[in-house]
Amino acid sequence: MLRHSVAASMLLLLAACNTAPPAPPPQAGVVSNVTPSTFSMPGGSGCAGEAARFQAVMDNDLQTRNVAKSVHDRVTAEIAQARSACAAGDESGALARIAATKSKFGYR
Repeated sequence: MLRHSVAASMLLLLAACNTAPPAPPPQAGVVSNVTPSTFSMPGGSGCAGEAARFQAVMDNDLQTRNVAKSVHDRVTAEIAQARSACAAGDESGALARIAATKSKFGYR
């Protein structure tokens, strides 16, 4: 009899070890990696519009944790160079910089 109760106790202890803990409750302020429904692409044409749209995508990717802050900062710096070229009237140069940056970092 004592053997059976010891064996039963051990089985209960082992079963308790194999039970998965309950999932933690969702935390407030946790960032989702899904683009919010309020996101909209900036308008505009030419190099200014392209720079604004690419920056919006990068900002969204940072917000949704789809890109590291260090990468976001590097891309933003390159977009700033393209914006400078655009403001100086070098449309094709600015568009080429944006295309090169997108290609370098895996964007289309």
